Amino acid sequence: MPSADTAPQVFLPHQAFLRTRTFKALDGLRALAIFAVVFYHVSEWREGFVGRFYLSVSLFFAISGFLITTLLLRERDATGGISLMKFYVRRSLRIFPLYYAVCALYIVLVAGLEQDVLVRATFFDNVRYYLTYTSNWFIPLSEGRVVFFFAWSMATEEQFYLLWPCVVRHFKRRGGPVVFMSGLLLVGWLADWGVRSGVLDTRWLWVRMLDSISISICMGCLAAYLTHSPRSFAWTWKVLGQPWSVPVLVVLTAAAVRYRETPLVVSSLLFTALTVAMCIRPRHVLAPLVEHPALRYVGSISYGIYLMHMLALNLVRRLVPHDVVPSPLVVHYVLTLAVSIGLATLSYRYFESPFLRLKNRFAWRDGASPRLTARSPVVPSELGAPVSPG
Repeated sequence: MPSADTAPQVFLPHQAFLRTRTFKALDGLRALAIFAVVFYHVSEWREGFVGRFYLSVSLFFAISGFLITTLLLRERDATGGISLMKFYVRRSLRIFPLYYAVCALYIVLVAGLEQDVLVRATFFDNVRYYLTYTSNWFIPLSEGRVVFFFAWSMATEEQFYLLWPCVVRHFKRRGGPVVFMSGLLLVGWLADWGVRSGVLDTRWLWVRMLDSISISICMGCLAAYLTHSPRSFAWTWKVLGQPWSVPVLVVLTAAAVRYRETPLVVSSLLFTALTVAMCIRPRHVLAPLVEHPALRYVGSISYGIYLMHMLALNLVRRLVPHDVVPSPLVVHYVLTLAVSIGLATLSYRYFESPFLRLKNRFAWRDGASPRLTARSPVVPSELGAPVSPG
């Protein structure tokens, strides 16, 4: 039995975590991540610290894995089960409308504006993979210019959404999903190592499928099980719930991103740990930054920003050529971000909102359970900033 002195430090934080209705820091964290992704694509730098900004997508993956799994576990606790039908309807209404609308817009723009015959032909050949969320399996991104290339990340998450809820629902005890996801993590890790070391050849479909397993998503899912159980939450709190946890993790994560030699599994682990730390200890030193209303707003519409930032970038480059402004990188970045935020705001308010209102009809509800929602920039998840089943 814990003493009276230690009990509040171990058990009360867990109860507070389970009652949490909003993970405020995660919207701000997503905003910082989307800033990095946009800058990476605007700058076209592939060396140094900025050249590793693409890893921000791994942060989105970690957040999605953690939040979706938390949602599933809380739904099972509150209702005694998991409604796959409602889950898939909610996901479809949140993800599909804007994704397919942007995809349709790309089809029109490429057909009417693309001058490169090969690029245009390749795009239309790839449309079937974009429409079926399988571009991460069939479209190599290292072989020339690929239009709508960023769809690979949404394909990765959609495959996760399709499989993982079935696994969590099938196993009555938490050990089953934990073993399954641990195995998937190991396979993804080995596949990543095999491809990078040249042991595995990506010309084989099965290699590309295994290499598309997101290590960060796997870690996020496992972290959700750690924080959901009182016993494992206790020792997680001792490491990630301390006043120094968030600042130390920020420094370690920045160092991991800085050095190209850092294995993906290490940076993924740090992204996941940072996500968990900000959720289990809301009053951390960076809270004033990541919980700032402006930053949280950007995070809340980051899905739209992610889908439309390349459209914005191409528009800015056409209207403001490099040779007409003194600092083209800064100007292009600021304008691209501004246009992306503007488009995402309009989309969220006038296009996505009706689908979101319809989605709420399929939410599970329980008076004692937290409201977990989230909008991931890569693909919006349902637990994140606010914690709601919808």
